[in-house]
This record gives sequence, C-alpha cells and structure tokens, in this order.
Amino acid sequence: MFHRLRVGSVERLTDDSVAVTFTVPPELWARFRHTPGQHLALRRTVGGEEIRRTYSICSAAPGPGEPSAPRVGIRRVDGGEFSTYAIEELAVGDTVEVMEPMGRFRLEPHPGYFAAVVGGSGITPVLSMVTTLLAREPEARFCLIRSDRTVASTMFLDEVAEVKDRYPERFQLVTALSREERQAGLESGRLDRERLSALLPRLLPVTRIDGWFLCGPFGLVSGADRALRGLGVERGRIHQEIFHVETGSAPVTAPAAAPDRATLTVTLDGRSGSWPVREGESLLETVLRARSDAPYACKGGVCGTCRAFLVSGEVRMDRNFALEPEETSAGYVLACQSHPATGEVELDFDR
Repeated sequence: MFHRLRVGSVERLTDDSVAVTFTVPPELWARFRHTPGQHLALRRTVGGEEIRRTYSICSAAPGPGEPSAPRVGIRRVDGGEFSTYAIEELAVGDTVEVMEPMGRFRLEPHPGYFAAVVGGSGITPVLSMVTTLLAREPEARFCLIRSDRTVASTMFLDEVAEVKDRYPERFQLVTALSREERQAGLESGRLDRERLSALLPRLLPVTRIDGWFLCGPFGLVSGADRALRGLGVERGRIHQEIFHVETGSAPVTAPAAAPDRATLTVTLDGRSGSWPVREGESLLETVLRARSDAPYACKGGVCGTCRAFLVSGEVRMDRNFALEPEETSAGYVLACQSHPATGEVELDFDR
C-alpha cells in the first residue's frame, strides 16, 4: 500500500547521490517500522506514465514506541527518471507516494558475528543493519568490506566513520577503491572472486561468521558469493541483494514452449479473479490490466516486490535476482518475470 509522505530532509552525499528522509505521521508509525535491510518503493507519475523505483532504508530501525522516519539513499542512474528527479528537484516539504517497507534482505538484531561485502550504493541497507545491530546487541560484532570507485564517490562516508569511532572494538572496516590509489590500506582494484578468496581468510574466521550480507552490482555480488562458497561457507549463511545488473552480465532463462491459451487466477488482498494471459506478457502485466494495486517496483527481477506463491500450474521465470533458492523450492516466483508454461496458472500474493 502506498501513502503520501512529506519529505523532511534532502542531504547531498556525493555529486551523484542524496539521502532523503520522510516524515511519517504518528498513525502510520507502525506501518513504516522496518527491519534493517528492507527497502521502500517510491512512485510518481510523469506525463500520465507511472514510475516506480525501490530504494533501501539506511536509517537505524526505530524501537518500540519510537517515531518512524525512514531515510533512503538514492544514487543517480544514467537515464534514470526517478533518481534524476530526486537529486535535482526533490525538496523539503514535497510529498512522495511511498510503499510500506518490504524485502527479505534483512538482519534481525541478535548476538553474533556478521560480515558484509558491498559495492557502491550497496552500503545503504547494510548501514541500517550495522547501526541497529551494534546499538541493540552488546555481544554482536560486524565486519564491513566495501568497494567504491573513489573517496569522493563514497556514499555515507562520514556515517560509517562515526560507527567505527563509536564501536572500535566491535566494528571492523575495510575499504577498497577501484579507481584511486591510497597511501594506506588495500591496493586499488576491483573486489573480484579471486581477490576476495585471498583477502577474506586474512580478515575473518570466514566459516564461523553467522551471516554474510552481499549487496551491490551483480558482478560484485556473484563474485563474492562464489568466493565464499569456495571457502566453505554454507549457502544458508549467505544473503544477497543486487542493486544493478550490467547488460549481458547475467543469463536469461531460455524460452520454454508456451501454451496457445492460458488463464491466470490470482488471490490478492483477499480477493480472487481470473483473466486470460495475452501473448508475450508477464503474469504481473496480466494482473495489472485488472488490478492496479498489484505489488511491483522494478519489473526487472531484482527487488522481489512482486513475489507470489505458485498455487498450481507451471511457469517460466526469465530472470531471478531476488528470491533465495529456499524460496523458489518452496514454490515462490517473481510475477514480473513469470510466463505461463501450462494452460492454467494460479498465484497467491497473500502468502
């Protein structure tokens, strides 16, 4: 569900990024209480066309009874209509349509030893994880390995430094720059699979980390995942969120034979309906023709907002960068990437 929220502040982080804080009225505090790592979908209409984008919450999660004021990090994307608007036009006092927090890339605060490998704006959800975890759990530790192009392009540079100053014994920070030499620390260059495979065992007891959180562009996340798996880390301890998929960097599922005619039945917010699937359209597009309230944001298989349970029938997913293997095994699919492989398909968005 979307709500109109007023912009409380817009802070310039770098030349191409800002942090936007929303003011939430008391009656909506409970709806906008987030778990560290979750994101918000933002919506605006331009020239009659609806634009939706998801941005991760970077602020610490509020405690019981505390006001909710979610803060998101937004970096400009080449040709990005929403990011350009946010950076160049959005101002304090403006209102934005904001969906309630969503996402399964989460860290519920509890004692343990955790680590993250992030690239660029991938720091955004992890900043929320770190600040919430260390403030609430005195027995928790966190190691952050981050990769950025240059110091000037690094988002939340001061905020991360403040965390390091506040928790010097429990927070470890390792920074790599891909396009700038440093006098101290790691040599410049990208954090690829080979480099991480050599680096991580020197920093941490890799297989004893309670949870690994990987966030950023597809290349970094997939390389870090392969490095960790090669070092013996269990799949269940690795959590991923991809912010950007470079063109041609990830495979698309080969097309499967589609039925001549297909009917989609959907349960959404307690109401059910059935509609014919038009040739070439995704199941999400089928639903949106009749139900404009169907949940979605990126339509690229990345954010997971359109996650639904496959009740019956079979589907083919073009791409999946949001669902964990456990979720797909349990029967969940991304409606924006799914096409019917049988004549009858039923999805449940409420499970």
